[in-house]
Amino acid sequence: MNDNSQPLNPRQRKLTRKNALWTERSSWDSHWREISKYQQPRLGRFFTTDRNQGQRRNQHIVDNTALFGSRTLAAGMMSGMTSPARPWFKMALADSDLMEFGPVKTWLHRVNSLMLAVFASSNTYRALHSCYEELGLFGTWADFVMDDFDNVVHHYPMTIGEYAIATDEKGNVDTLCRGFQMTVAQIVKKFGKENCSHTVQNMFTSNKLDAWVDVVHMVEPRTERDPGRADSRNMPFSSCYMEPGSDSWDQFLRESGFDRFPALCPRWAVTGNDIYGQSPGMDVLGDVKQLQQEQLRKGQAIDYKVNPPLQVPSQYKGAATDRLPGGIFFVDSMGASAGVRSAYEVNLDLSHLLEDINDVRGRIREGYYADLFLMLANDTRSGTTATEIAERHEEKLLMLGPVLERLHNELLSPLVDMTFERISRAGLLTGPREPPPELQGMALKIEFVSVLAQAQRAVAAGGVDRLLGTVSSIAAVKPEVLDKIDFDQVVDDYAEMFGVNPEIVIPDERVAEIRAQRAQQMAAQQAAAAAPSMVDAAQTASEIDVDNMRNVMEGLQGYGTAPAM
Repeated sequence: MNDNSQPLNPRQRKLTRKNALWTERSSWDSHWREISKYQQPRLGRFFTTDRNQGQRRNQHIVDNTALFGSRTLAAGMMSGMTSPARPWFKMALADSDLMEFGPVKTWLHRVNSLMLAVFASSNTYRALHSCYEELGLFGTWADFVMDDFDNVVHHYPMTIGEYAIATDEKGNVDTLCRGFQMTVAQIVKKFGKENCSHTVQNMFTSNKLDAWVDVVHMVEPRTERDPGRADSRNMPFSSCYMEPGSDSWDQFLRESGFDRFPALCPRWAVTGNDIYGQSPGMDVLGDVKQLQQEQLRKGQAIDYKVNPPLQVPSQYKGAATDRLPGGIFFVDSMGASAGVRSAYEVNLDLSHLLEDINDVRGRIREGYYADLFLMLANDTRSGTTATEIAERHEEKLLMLGPVLERLHNELLSPLVDMTFERISRAGLLTGPREPPPELQGMALKIEFVSVLAQAQRAVAAGGVDRLLGTVSSIAAVKPEVLDKIDFDQVVDDYAEMFGVNPEIVIPDERVAEIRAQRAQQMAAQQAAAAAPSMVDAAQTASEIDVDNMRNVMEGLQGYGTAPAM
């Protein structure tokens, strides 16, 4: 209810909830601002007027270890999870037997290639890099994914502070509200002059096209709708743009809807029923502050040694001094206590301070997993084997296991689902990309085959390797033990674990045909090789004197005619 005890109209209800979301978020703001201040000043917009903040310089950063650590984390996550240079996911089926059917494997591979091409042509990878940077620093990221005529999808990533989110009863983000500014020209072009407030219309008429206007965009589940109607105002999620300071209290700039939540809102880690996520940037904030303080003290100590305070005889007061190298002092007496000298002896040992600074730097790099992503570059030992390097790499990557699972569920799976739906609506799955009839009614699933995802699977691959090694040792004594191993299945499993192009591995039915043809060829070759000996045997048999042979045989068996007396 408002001050006049009148029911709130839809626009007022949206703005009321917007204010409630901002209040709920307020307890995180001070923490985020500190992270931005000491680690990445260019990120974070906590007021709608925070735009083009050129004055945001690294004024509070003396040591850039945390800034470089966050960049290393973002680059490592980008190359490890969603590298543009290699496939990082594949479409699959729950039915493993159908997955090995040739036409099905080929169609799934073509769809994968199509979606990767869509990601490469759009701004997807730029948005994902921003995602990993914000997640590493602030623990939460938000991004609207909208339809695009040219590139199928287009991302509108946001930085911390300019949005607020809410979750459903399962802890999944289902509400996103953004506060930002647009110029008068941008608002009129996007929404139409007739949908703008009188204030904006007057500014447009007065040619004040570059004046900035506050705008709120809210997407949330629609509580009142007619499921039988398919128009945009009866879809499961509402999308409303509005001017919070508009004099048109009952009008939206635009009201529409979505069939599914159109935003990506991943979080690095979540405690209990918290809405916003925790981050490595939060974990290392204390170390970052300590590092800045220690660097200031180190600089101060060096200043004392290089440019110490001086004690000067009073008679030199007002006299010109030149303390630069090569400077000249005019001194009347040269006694032990005469002339200019240091106020006190400065002989500071910086080794302990430097040791502690390096220790703090190490903790910050470890907090940002820089040691993990730069493991090979930082390993200067000699004599390490490829197996040792692989095992150490996999062991370190397991530390990211919980984070990878959350990002798969909250970021990458929704992104792939959205893209598949949109290329399907765009008519890109027709003609050569038409799914085979065997897939009718079959549900697709997503499998991730990125470097980090494969590192998680490498544990299973290691088990298979050990089994095959053990069986090979036993086979040297008992060869028939190899009958226990289905080597065809081993090849299929390895191909799946390593994310190999499925067209490289021949399907089971085709393998059966090849083996049948090979068996026929071998049988024909054996028959051809045996043919000359059979011809020789037949020729020899035709030359035998049958009557004489019979007499000989009967004589040997005692059945011949008795000789005449």
